[in-house]
Amino acid sequence: MTVTALRLGQRSANLRRRKLKNQVMTGVLVLCLLAALAPLAMIIGVVLQKGLHSFTLSFLTKTSISETATSGGWIHGLFGSLYMLTVASVIALPLGIGAALYLAEYRTERLTGPIRFFSDVMTGVPSIFVGLFIDAMLVGALGFGTLMGALALALLMLPIVVRSSEEILRLVPDDLRRGAYALGARRWQTTLKVVLPAAGPGIITGSMLAIARALGETAPLILTAFGALQVVTRFQGQPQAALTLLIFTGARSPFEAFKAKAWAGALELMLLVLVITLIARFVARRGTRKSR
Repeated sequence: MTVTALRLGQRSANLRRRKLKNQVMTGVLVLCLLAALAPLAMIIGVVLQKGLHSFTLSFLTKTSISETATSGGWIHGLFGSLYMLTVASVIALPLGIGAALYLAEYRTERLTGPIRFFSDVMTGVPSIFVGLFIDAMLVGALGFGTLMGALALALLMLPIVVRSSEEILRLVPDDLRRGAYALGARRWQTTLKVVLPAAGPGIITGSMLAIARALGETAPLILTAFGALQVVTRFQGQPQAALTLLIFTGARSPFEAFKAKAWAGALELMLLVLVITLIARFVARRGTRKSR
């Protein structure tokens, strides 16, 4: 009875120690979570506090060239950002997804190593270097414009699309490929009609995140798009506006009215990124449900 009681006492003590350790570690993890979310919450709070007052219908639908006027808005910046982002997506997404298909489906080819290496290197290259490259290679001959800005954004998006799409394509089960081959499908038919649709939701999610990253770039656009004070529809040869450029200019302005518009532009940019992220999450969840 004494030995049994001692064993029960030891088990009870061990159980209490485990519960205490579990509670302590849970508390530590909660604190880490709060510490990670605190900067994001503070950024959102400050942007809302300073930008909500100037975030009006006039700001979203009109243009203004005055730094001292409180009326008017930055529709030209929104139009320019979406214009360049659309052109950049048309360039980067097909190339990036095509390169990812090559890396995932032709893994033994000689070019896969160099392509993957340069994709990894490009992922870590500062965006200002991309702007300098486009400026040195093309801007001197063709001038500032939408195309130059779009090319800079496309170079920033490309490695993200390549690496994210490749990882998603690798998750496609080989049984799907073997089943297609057993039915007589050729390799290109299997890739385009079986593998690509199966990885579609994940590829779309990665592409949307690349677009969201490009939407917030400023440095390369200073050297390629340059900025404008009105809506520019010309494809090339005339400087193009962008929300990030206007925010950068407004933040350095000595006039409070222009600084207020900069905060409103930051709020608009944050909402655009939020919408893109929500679309990516929605597509990912929908794809997961279909796969089940």
